Amino acid sequence: MFSISGLAVATAALLAAGANAHGVATALIHWPDGTFYPGYDPGYQFVHPPPVVIGWSIPDDLNNSYISPSAYDTPDIVCHLGATPAGLAAPVNAGDVLEIVWNQWPESHHGPVLDYLANCNGPCETTDKTKLKFFKIGEAGLLDPAKNYWADDVLRANNLTWSVRLPADIAPGNYVLRHEIIALHSAGVPNGAQNYPFCFNLVVHGNGTATPAGIPATSLYTANGPGIMFNLYNGSTDYVIPGPPLYSSAMTAAQTKLGFVKATASGVSSYEPSAAGAAARAVPTPSVAPAATGAAATAAPVAAADQPAEPVPTTLLTAVLKAEGKE
Repeated sequence: MFSISGLAVATAALLAAGANAHGVATALIHWPDGTFYPGYDPGYQFVHPPPVVIGWSIPDDLNNSYISPSAYDTPDIVCHLGATPAGLAAPVNAGDVLEIVWNQWPESHHGPVLDYLANCNGPCETTDKTKLKFFKIGEAGLLDPAKNYWADDVLRANNLTWSVRLPADIAPGNYVLRHEIIALHSAGVPNGAQNYPFCFNLVVHGNGTATPAGIPATSLYTANGPGIMFNLYNGSTDYVIPGPPLYSSAMTAAQTKLGFVKATASGVSSYEPSAAGAAARAVPTPSVAPAATGAAATAAPVAAADQPAEPVPTTLLTAVLKAEGKE
């Protein structure tokens, strides 16, 4: 069970997060079991030692900053500024829905939401981020040009959360989930786009055999490429989502307000897929069916089995209060 000594730590985290108008992906919720896994929070910069979590550490991100196109060829584009691997991982099944929780996101920062996976080919806790090969498993951009309605609008409407479904056919193993928003409010000029990538470690169980090819994060985008240089204010109705094409077996997750968490957990250590007893640590197998295609904003609600019983906490403080039975 995840715990921090004293709620003052969580409060400090929230205060630090609110120091800048940008946002941070601070947690992950696994469905259908509704387990809340804290990720890295900006407030952990003031905690010694910081909690061990499933989110990659970004202590250099002192003001909720971003990665500029001029840094697309640097390691910072992998999982944010100075990111280092997480010490734990969320145990999941191929085909599961994961809900990423943000602490905030400004209304003016329109842009696409993208999700990638990379197999660590060993423990993710010690992986070399420059050698990770990412394949895209989710994307959404300009959903309604007439209303200038973007993927980030959906995230804000759903309690600052975004859902992604893992491909059902991927082989078991240790993976990094790379979740990202690209803010385009200043992208009409060179080097104006703002990338906000955040990473979480996963231990994926299942019977899949697919090993999708990927590319290094430093090759995902080009500074003047489609979807990076874009004038948000000229009424354009044609937006090309940047990055490589979607993995052929990617599954669209319904973007809905999934509800309350049912439990909290810290995570597990990575494992070798062939190790004896790995299957015993598998999480319960959900019923997996490809979600309806189409714009995320209009996707059908998730199946009843995926529906939790109460609203998702959108801040670390709420999660800690719930975990301690004080809310």
